[in-house]
Amino acid sequence: MNPTNNNSNWLSTVAPLAVGVLVLAGWEAACRFGDIPAFLLPAPSAIARTLFTERAALASAWLVTVRTMLAALAIAIIGGVALAAVFASSRWLELSLFPYAVVLQVTPLLALAPLLLVWIGTPWIVTLLCALIVAFFPILSGTTLGLRSSAPGLRDLFTLYGATRWQRLRLLLVPSALPYFLAGLKVAVNLSLVGAVVAEFVTGAATEAPGLATLVFEGQFRSDADRTFAALALISGTGIASYFAVHALSRHLLAGWHESGV
Repeated sequence: MNPTNNNSNWLSTVAPLAVGVLVLAGWEAACRFGDIPAFLLPAPSAIARTLFTERAALASAWLVTVRTMLAALAIAIIGGVALAAVFASSRWLELSLFPYAVVLQVTPLLALAPLLLVWIGTPWIVTLLCALIVAFFPILSGTTLGLRSSAPGLRDLFTLYGATRWQRLRLLLVPSALPYFLAGLKVAVNLSLVGAVVAEFVTGAATEAPGLATLVFEGQFRSDADRTFAALALISGTGIASYFAVHALSRHLLAGWHESGV
């Protein structure tokens, strides 16, 4: 085992934790000794206390947001991979439909969500669609690029040996596309969270099951900074955990055979 790699792995874990501890300690000290009003910036200890005392409401809202995020991500993965396979098999279809996927990606959610709420009327479906719209494009574009990135020499070799479509897909196209798909998934997983949160800001007043963004909005309206920051902490923690979960999955799937996993 290489000592240099061990030192690098240790440093990559300890250094961010040390920076985080220092930032939290400085934040706590500034709130305690800097005469900063609590309604403007609560101390980390106050946020932690709110996370504990209001854990039932926060956990319920967190489940609503995460359920929407995961549902949107699952649909984006299934639809994005399927459409990428269609694009990879037909250049004409890709040229015809891909620009519309780009249009959906660049459309501002804050402008689109109110219209969807008027047209559809069901807040949860609107939130799901907003999360799906922003998560769909990274999966689609990454997988499409990956399916087209297999080495020409390998494609010719498969043709020379008379490989079937299933063999070509399983042994050539999927391994070639997997790193690109995982790269798109790293982006899509947090975009689905962002899309759900942004849509909740619009649909929060119309829903019976509030998400984390609704708690943020209510906390701001009531000048309850502790609750606002507690909900924001849950959103940030969910995004960080989701990213590292996909990162760990990527390292596991690519380890030993792809350059990024070696």
